[in-house]
Amino acid sequence: MLFRKLVEVFESLESTTKRLEMTDSLVMLFKETPSSDIDKVVFLTLGEIYPPFIGLELGLAEKLAVKALSLATGVKEEIIIEDLKKTGDLGQTGENIFSNRKSRTLLFKEPLTVDKVYSTLEKICKATGKGAQELKIKYLAGLLTNAEPKEVKYILRIAQGRLRLGIADMTILDALAIAFCGSKEYREVIERAYNLSSDIGLVAKTLTEGGIDAIKNFKVTIGKPIKPQLAERLSTIEEILEKIGGECYAEYKYDGLRIQAHVSPDEIILFSRRQENLTEQFPDVVEALRGTVKVREAILDGECVPVDPNTGELLPFQVVAHRRGRKYDVEKMVEEVPVIYFAFDLLYIDGEDLTVKPYFERRERLKTVVEETSKVKLAEYIVSKDTSEIEKFFHKAVQEGSEGLLCKSPNSLYEAGKRGWAWIKWKRSYRSEMTDTVDLTVIGAFAGKGKRAGTYGALLMAAYNPEEDVFETVCKLGSGFTDEDLAKLPEIFKPYLRGEPHPRVKTVMKADYWFTPVVVLEVIGDEITLSPMHTCGMGAVRPGSGLAVRFPRLVRFRDDKSPEDSTTVSEIIDMYKRQLKKIEQAQIPPEEKEWVESP
Repeated sequence: MLFRKLVEVFESLESTTKRLEMTDSLVMLFKETPSSDIDKVVFLTLGEIYPPFIGLELGLAEKLAVKALSLATGVKEEIIIEDLKKTGDLGQTGENIFSNRKSRTLLFKEPLTVDKVYSTLEKICKATGKGAQELKIKYLAGLLTNAEPKEVKYILRIAQGRLRLGIADMTILDALAIAFCGSKEYREVIERAYNLSSDIGLVAKTLTEGGIDAIKNFKVTIGKPIKPQLAERLSTIEEILEKIGGECYAEYKYDGLRIQAHVSPDEIILFSRRQENLTEQFPDVVEALRGTVKVREAILDGECVPVDPNTGELLPFQVVAHRRGRKYDVEKMVEEVPVIYFAFDLLYIDGEDLTVKPYFERRERLKTVVEETSKVKLAEYIVSKDTSEIEKFFHKAVQEGSEGLLCKSPNSLYEAGKRGWAWIKWKRSYRSEMTDTVDLTVIGAFAGKGKRAGTYGALLMAAYNPEEDVFETVCKLGSGFTDEDLAKLPEIFKPYLRGEPHPRVKTVMKADYWFTPVVVLEVIGDEITLSPMHTCGMGAVRPGSGLAVRFPRLVRFRDDKSPEDSTTVSEIIDMYKRQLKKIEQAQIPPEEKEWVESP
């Protein structure tokens, strides 16, 4: 397949923000793509080469990409940098330079294919060690030499990790369903295969080669992370039991780093909730798991929790977060921040997919598979219908350093990648209005003034709407940042800057800066109010009004969460409704309730 065909589709995707038009363009592209190229086309459309768990990413430094462009064109780096200052986009600069070259030899020039572009970018990803930078420059320059101007633009953007077409995984899955099954109705089946493997390229190839039957028979595989099941939230145990069906597994909700452990005779691999490979950062967990699992192969879901080496007390998430992403001083951090792995679910065992088994069966089998040690334990839990018993257990969990309880339906299957009422969080902070935190995605920013001149004065935050696969604004966040945080903000968000709102963002507000939705922050506020200025849940409570977090404050950066892990719009709506219900139950006079509905 010629790369120029892919570029034509990229151009059409950039020219629209309408989801249906984007999907239609992808459907046409996928139908014309040979099965041998479909995985490459999917990854390149997402600006990727591999799924996240492989751990090899594009993101060539701008300096190296400039050198490659100079080598390919003979244009001095200084001239390239001067044009880059004007465009702000090396891809556009590359297209400009190639378009303006007066003499270009076209003899013996072969058209670029998708396979050629992909395989070369793959080599760039894999180049490591001494001489790697020179090799990356050489590979990229060779690719650019054979490219047309429009192709140059997108090759440079992909190589730098800055494609940003506004396409997300769910849009790809919609297009695959329509292209190869004839209807978007098949998206759910295809999505499950994706959630069981976290490899959208493999899913696309399986679908094109084996059809929907192959997707229905998709198997869990050691080494490919299963997307984690997520929980809803409620504020009382009475509500939880009513929602779950009268009886639940009430389990400690540990304040740690969620880790999925893949155990086999050959190796043990640890994945984060975002499917990143954390094996090298946690060699102590790998060693602790070795020998504690009594079967040949298993996939465990659990939480990695820091402990005080002197007292054995559980410590908060922020402590273990320092170990995540470490490449150096790993052994030192192992000593300074010891951890315990608390396993709470068993997803796979010796060829058997347990995600289709009820929770009570998975939990019972987990007890027979894992032999507890001082470093590997099973999450503490009780099974009960009694609200007073569960409440007592709740207080015990909090006293022992947990956030609260995770209540699970005994008969629930493991809903990979889904958030639902089979699992419900009950945290200590849910006992009063908006003392609970929410996880929100940054989608824009406002210029700082006064002491904040030169950085951002506030960030525009959004909740996630999974039904529409968009982010809806819910507040401006300007409080809770340290001076150090504020100074770092422009650098943190530099890779995600864009000239207009991202296609997946719904907003009526006009920010000074716009970002690709990537960075997630944990936020606390005073309460949730109706607001005509924010799009979160627009019209769900009152026509013309959305919902907003009032007086929001930063709690922490959540780089362990993806944008799609953000608090959902439906959760914000439910929190608002429960807030109103509590006020009505307290019989507060109407005139004292007006603040709840203030803009």
